[in-house]
Amino acid sequence: MKTYLRKIKKLSLLIVMGLAINACGDDYLEDVSTYNIDSENYFNSEDDYYNALIAVYDILQSTYANVILGEIASNNTLCGGESATDVVGWQQIDDMIHTPVNSNLRDIWNWMYAGVNRANYILEFQDKTDFEGRETIIAEARFLRAYFNFELVKWFGPIPIKESRFQLGDETTIPRSPVEDVYALIETDLIYAVNNLTYTAPQTGRATKGSAQALLGKVYLYQDKFPEAANVLDLLIMDGPYDLVTDYDTIFEMEGENGIESVFEVQYTDVEGAGFDCLQCSEGNVAVGFSGVRNYSGPLFTPGFSFNVPVQEAVDEFEDGDLRKDVAILDIQAWADETGATYGTGYEHTGYFNRKYLPRTRSTEAAGDLNLTNPNNYRAIRFADVLLMAAEAFNRGNINDTKAQNFLNRVRQRAFGDTEHNVTATGDALTQAIYHERRVELIGEGHHFFDLVRTGRGTEIPGFTANKNELFPIPLQEIQFSNGNWEQNPGY
Repeated sequence: MKTYLRKIKKLSLLIVMGLAINACGDDYLEDVSTYNIDSENYFNSEDDYYNALIAVYDILQSTYANVILGEIASNNTLCGGESATDVVGWQQIDDMIHTPVNSNLRDIWNWMYAGVNRANYILEFQDKTDFEGRETIIAEARFLRAYFNFELVKWFGPIPIKESRFQLGDETTIPRSPVEDVYALIETDLIYAVNNLTYTAPQTGRATKGSAQALLGKVYLYQDKFPEAANVLDLLIMDGPYDLVTDYDTIFEMEGENGIESVFEVQYTDVEGAGFDCLQCSEGNVAVGFSGVRNYSGPLFTPGFSFNVPVQEAVDEFEDGDLRKDVAILDIQAWADETGATYGTGYEHTGYFNRKYLPRTRSTEAAGDLNLTNPNNYRAIRFADVLLMAAEAFNRGNINDTKAQNFLNRVRQRAFGDTEHNVTATGDALTQAIYHERRVELIGEGHHFFDLVRTGRGTEIPGFTANKNELFPIPLQEIQFSNGNWEQNPGY
């Protein structure tokens, strides 16, 4: 898949897809108008559909922003960086003082809608040309559209939806659909993907039946549709080819990429370096460089910009004997004492770093800025997440606490290397144990803010205002472009 992704920046493909940066803003639509191709000379062959699908996968790489901000917005980490004005949009989100004028939130809006529009382009012409394997490409396009729409509804709530490409003028006529309608479209796309994909991907890194089942289960869980979530996740656990790797320490290293625990993974490479003026153009995982230790010199890691620093409270959430702690959290002073490494301190220095996604030393140097070409894949959906989602669905849906315990304890048995730490609680106590486990198992992976919000625990985040900060504001420019068609989210 990493070789597969190296094609995606070719100029011909950029023109084919009319690179989408803004979804409903006028500058985006001007790009579409400039580069929009005539359907008569495209989507006429399997290669056309395949190349268009690559371009949809490409936008997944920009979800680095969703991941790092999902941590910074939670109570797991502080923003960090060099100073209080270093990436000011992230600093504002960390302090829960963000407004509709926030370039980093606008990036998420723009880049996710770019993904939606690219997927819609394929789906708009899905019946134009028939060839063997067309159903697989269409199913993957629908999975990806669901993925991007799910990110949008998580961050912004009601959003405009469309099943063909957005066109100039749509922003003034298409309303923000209620979240129920957005989720209905997402569910329909994922059910189609489940029914038309297999557990074996055509190429490493592409979506599978398991990817679609896992995301569908998550979508149900976010809506408190516990029986539906329990059903699809249970089927995935029973029938899918996934399992927990024995050694948690291997998951986030290069040799752990696309392993048996990976249900869906965003692919990154260290080729084609990009600049800070076009972070979404990078083939590398930008969040990794931003999370690196400032001025670091020593073994295993390379330096970065000291953002996304874990807080003591999150570190203390790990129980004694939990083998995951030293994999997830780098105690930089203890590491320096052990190895002789040296480092600098940045703003809001806590002494801890997100070890899962720290930049690793590489055998070869990539072109461009090394902080923008880290090849660390993002494990978007891990099997451990699936087990914990299933545990939550069975427990919170009052379906089967014994089954919920079994799923939860599979994760804990790996974490402690024994059965002595198994959870036997039921009811609400079991719910709290599952919440705890999700936090420590998935720390640093961008899920915790949304876990807190969807379960009504947002006020655990410092600065969080109830009935406001559950959602982020629609970017001001988008509200303006809509000419009064879209209202801002409450509180902003």
